This record gives sequence, structure tokens and C-alpha cells, in this order.
Amino acid sequence: MIKAFRPRRWICPTCISRQRRVQRSLVNVAAAPSEDFRLPLASYTAPGSSRDDQTLRQIFDSQPFWQEFSQRRPAGLPTRPVGLFMNKYLTHPEGFREFAAVTLQKARKIVTKVLGASTVEGYRAIARDLDRLSDLLCRVIDLADFVRATHPDREIQATATQAYGLMFEYMNVLNTTTGLNEQLKRAATDPEVWGSWSEEEKVVAQILIKDFSKSAIDLPPAERQKFIDLSNDISQLGSSFVDNMAPEKEHLVFESSRLRGMDPVLLRQLTKWGRVRVPTVGAPASLALRTVHDADVRREIYMANRTATQDQIQRLEEMLRSRAELARLSGYSSFAEMTLTDKMAKSPESVNKFLQALSRDNATQVQQELSELLRLKCEESMNWNDSAQLNPWDRDYYISHLLARSRSKTRTPDFLSAYFSLGTVMQGLSRLFTRLYGIRFVPRETLPGETWNDDVRRLDIVDESDGHIAVVYCDLFERAGKNPNPAHFTLRCSRLISASEIAEAAHETGSLSEAEGAVNDGMASARNPHTGELYQLPTIALICDFSRNTDQDRPTLLSFRDVQTLFHEMGHAVHSMLGRTSLQNVSGTRCATDFAELPSVLMEHFVSAPEVLALFARHWETDQRLPYQMIKEKLSLDRHFAGTETEHQIVLALLDQAYHSSLPSSPDFNSTQTYHTLFSPPSASFKEPPGTTWQGFFGHLFGYGATYYSYLFDRAIAGRVWKEVFGGGRESVNVERGGKFREEVL
Repeated sequence: MIKAFRPRRWICPTCISRQRRVQRSLVNVAAAPSEDFRLPLASYTAPGSSRDDQTLRQIFDSQPFWQEFSQRRPAGLPTRPVGLFMNKYLTHPEGFREFAAVTLQKARKIVTKVLGASTVEGYRAIARDLDRLSDLLCRVIDLADFVRATHPDREIQATATQAYGLMFEYMNVLNTTTGLNEQLKRAATDPEVWGSWSEEEKVVAQILIKDFSKSAIDLPPAERQKFIDLSNDISQLGSSFVDNMAPEKEHLVFESSRLRGMDPVLLRQLTKWGRVRVPTVGAPASLALRTVHDADVRREIYMANRTATQDQIQRLEEMLRSRAELARLSGYSSFAEMTLTDKMAKSPESVNKFLQALSRDNATQVQQELSELLRLKCEESMNWNDSAQLNPWDRDYYISHLLARSRSKTRTPDFLSAYFSLGTVMQGLSRLFTRLYGIRFVPRETLPGETWNDDVRRLDIVDESDGHIAVVYCDLFERAGKNPNPAHFTLRCSRLISASEIAEAAHETGSLSEAEGAVNDGMASARNPHTGELYQLPTIALICDFSRNTDQDRPTLLSFRDVQTLFHEMGHAVHSMLGRTSLQNVSGTRCATDFAELPSVLMEHFVSAPEVLALFARHWETDQRLPYQMIKEKLSLDRHFAGTETEHQIVLALLDQAYHSSLPSSPDFNSTQTYHTLFSPPSASFKEPPGTTWQGFFGHLFGYGATYYSYLFDRAIAGRVWKEVFGGGRESVNVERGGKFREEVL
């Protein structure tokens, strides 16, 4: 099965050897100087350079400095517009169509070559050929999926969507092309071929054989076509489900007197003619649930906030039924069973066992937290009778009150944020990665047309030994129309570019000197300074939504939660950066979903370690170090209701498993009934009131179908790694420990 990987959090548990010696012909073919637009390594300052470190802070903390920096044009680089991400095709909206067409032409040549293989030499090339085929499809699909969700130009969004659909459909055809599966099996079962393959080639072959078996490859033609049709339907339904999350009621109207407790400034903004129009989703609704004193008002808002449109519920149920049918076609009892065969958990039974055990372990803490909330409710309502109970719309209100009491004894969150300017946090990440992994962030000027917004910063990732190893585009500031959800996107993975590919590019361009840039579509590539091998570099987009300071003389200051978010997302990015392999199917984040969150959750441990905070946490004006006691107080507050939050995540993971069990195959399947069964059992902390359909807002059901448990799973693993590898924070900034984690995991 040729897989396209969605730009999600992925990680590989296997230790893959990072380099192979190149054949002399590779060095000879590509030795000519390149005329692409990459800075030579010599232009980077020395490792540990204070100049790069200071520039890194300034490009994020000083808008005037950034405006001057972004206008620089290093000698030898063009002033004319280049393509998005330097991709030579993406200089105009129609570029995505050309990119897809050229890619399809290359892909079909590889398919013809694989199907025509008949000699030992031909079979030896099959694992690498299929890996390159997968890479070609991912080059378009991953870029298109990012652009259609992020780019502000609707015309570019539309052509990216068309390219995505075209490539995805072709990928589904390949997944049911029996000849590819048969040729791969012939190669893998030939002792001479198998013995000649590297460890990576063997792993990729095993992955592809297993994935072909999940794609109805052995079925008659009519059923294989049905598999393709269902796969396309699921892709379209899932995208529509994510894009159309909306409440049944968009607004509720109240007399202003009923909203006592709500922020008066926001209240005035929402008030007209003495009546308040409250949106049922978003920040105003969340704030109302935390602050409005009137329980009946909170109940109305809660119900509307958790009731999706009927059209949305129909989309979800159609997607779940299609997934169940897809699994049945492939010989599995459920979509969860099909999905989990190549995950760490292996089966739905193991997942449910893990979640139930975690719930039992968490139960005591949940009861303690609920008792504390109930005592506060009784105290504030002066109702101490035995019938007092907590309702779902009470949870956020009384948690907010309890935390407010605790905060009054400590400093305010605003005081803490003064120690976390965005620039100093980025400095801290670079310094941490230098000490752990020997890599650093080097700010790099962007060229006209290279980014989707002028606010996007480019960082080149430089390894002390291997030189330029990755590119990260940082889009970290809020703006109108931008998706507010933080995310990491791997737009291109590491892969060794062979001598034959460079020769092919030289033939197409008519110039050996242009081939090195053309072979990777103009995007970032670099030679390993030790072997001369040419690699396409991981290209990553990091998205956050931090509020910019309106005063240009003051930097953007982050809350500690924002700092945790940035560390979390950079945890995903560092695995993409460091996962250098010859084949892209085993590069960095190409791996089992339920191990994908390990690096990012581990970074949440690092962010609160005293050794790490000492690298960067200083007051933006006075340069005073952050007193660690302030962080301890903040962490204590944040963990106050960790049990209740964990229980909520467990129930969501159980719901995901139920939706991807055999239930949707039943003619009378009802997603709302299943939702209420799980959210309102006799032992539930808060029983969901009848009438809600919150499952229509559970967007992870598409991207993380049957694997939503992964965060809880990886949180357990990360806790063990933090304790066993990094000493539980006692020796967290340690190059030997970091090197071990880099080589054995990242």
C-alpha cells in the first residue's frame, strides 16, 4: 500500500541506521556546482554562534528588526518571486495542477518499471522504487493538504484541493494494483534479493506488504473498485465533517441582568438594546460557562454548545458506516481492528483494556476532585442537604472559582508571562536542542513568494556534524482568518536522492548544474559533508496563534500554557528534523500513530525542568532570572483537576473505539445513543443531559480514527522515558542522554 501521511504527529519506534555509504557514481554524477537558491554551509556562522542566538530572539521579539531582516537579500540569490516553499511549480495558482501532472508522469514510469522487473537486479530495486513512488505522491498530497487549509488565497486553496483529490485517487488505485503487490512479494521471498537489501529496505518492504494486505488486494476486481470508491468517499466525508462543525443554534439571547459574573467589557460588546447575544461556540461561550452565576443560563449555553447540526451528525454516521464497510471488504471485523494491526497496541481489546485500567487507577483522584467541587457548590449555594449534586454545566464554573481562590494567594499569570517573550522561548528551544542533540536554529531570510504570509519566519536547522539538516517555517502569530489551532506539519521527509534521480533530472533540464535543485522540485536539499550523499531535507511548518503585542516596543509575551504548547509542537518537529534515513517510509515521523506523541509529551516534561528554564526564562525588561517557585505554583494549579481532565480524555478515547467497532455495521446504528451510553453511565462524574450531540464536534474522529487513545498511551511512555533516560529532571540537559534518545528513538 502506497501511503500518504496526513500532516499529523507521527514518530517511529524503530532505530533506523542514519547513513549508508554512497556508491562512487553518485558523487561523480552530482559533483558539479548547483545553481539552486540554497545558502552554502559556509554562510552559516560557527556552532554556538552568539550572533545567530541573538538574531533568533530579535526576529520574534522586535517587529522593526524583523521587517528589516526579512528585506535582506544575500548575494547570489534572486530578487524575482520563487515558488511557495521554494517549490519551482508553485509560483502561481495553476502551479499545483502542473506539479500534480508532472508527479503523475514520474509515478507512472516507476510503476511500469516495477511491473516489468524480471531479473535479480530489477527485483533488488523494488523496495527503493516503491519508496520513491510513495515519496512522489506525498510531495503533492502533504503540501496540498497544508496549503488548502492554511493559504489565504482562495484560488490557490482550490487548485491545491484539486491536486490533493487527483493524487489521493491515484494512490487508491495503486493500493489495489495487484501487480505491485505480487512483484514486491516475489522480491521479498527471493533469498538473493532479500540478502542484498539494507535494514531500511527490509523494513519498508515489510511495511508495504502488510499495508497491501489491508487494501483488499486479494479481492476480485469489482470489490477492489469498491474499496477505491469507499476510500475516496471517506476522504471527502471526513474533510467535510471537519470543515462543517457548527452548532444547531449559533446564538442565544439573554437579558443582560441574567449574565452577572461575566466580564463586563465583553458583555457590553455583545449587548444591543439591553439584550445580550451570546455565540454558542468559541471564547464567549467558554467564558460564560466559567463565570455566569445563573445556573439556568449556564445550562442553556452548555446544551447549545454541545448540540451539533443534524447534517453534521449524518456526515459522521455516513463516514463511520463507510469505514466499517471498508474494513469488512478487507477481511476485518471492524475499522478499529484493521487500523490497529500495525500499531503498538495491536488490537481494540488491548486499547480498551488499557483505557479501563487507566480509568480505575484515576478514579480515586477524580472522586477527590468532585468532592472538592461539590463542597464549594454547597458552600456558595448554602445548600448542605444530601440531594446536592454537580451538573455538567457546573464543572467549569466551580473549577474556575476554586482556581481563582488559589491564584489569589500567588502571583498573577500576567506577571509570569513577563519572563516568556516569544523570542527568548525560541532561544531556549535552540539552546536546549544544542545541548541535547547538537543542533541549532539559524534564522534565514525568505525570498519573495517563498511563504504564504509575510509574517512567516524561516529557520534552517544546522547539525554540528552533519550541517544543514532541515527547514522549519514558523507561522506563530494570530491574524484574521487563520485557524487558531496549534499544529505541526511535515511537508517533506528526509530521503536519500540517488545518482540515477540526479541523472534523470539532468536529462530533463538539459543541465547537470541545475539537476541538484530540480530533483527535489527546488525545495531544500543538502549533501552530507561526510559522505557526499544528497538528501532532500525535512521541511516543516509550525503553526501557533499567539497574540501580538500592539506596542511595537514590547515583545509578544506568552503565558506558561503557550510556552508548553510551543514546546509540545516543537517536540513533533524535532523528530522530523532528526529522522534522517535513506528511505522516506521510515523517516522521522512516518510511523505508528500511537507512538507519535512521545517526543511532544516528553517536551512538556522538559519545559518545567529548572535546568531547562535556566537556559532562557528571563524578564524581558530587567533580564532577571525567573524564580522557579513561581513555576512550581503554576504547575500545582494546573494539575489541580488533572484527574477529571484525564477521565474526560479516557471517555473520548472509549467513544472513538466504540464508533470504530462493529456497531456502525448495524442497520439501527445511532451515534447519539452510543455517545450518551458512554457519557452517562451510572459511574459517570458528570452525566450528559439528554438532547446533546457533541460527537458532531469531535473532529479527531477523522484524522485519528480508532487511535484517539494515543495521547494517553504516549503520556505513560513519556513519563517512563523522562524518569529512566533523563533522570526525572535531575540531569535533563545532558548530551549523552540526549544522544541516546536521538539515536534510539528520534
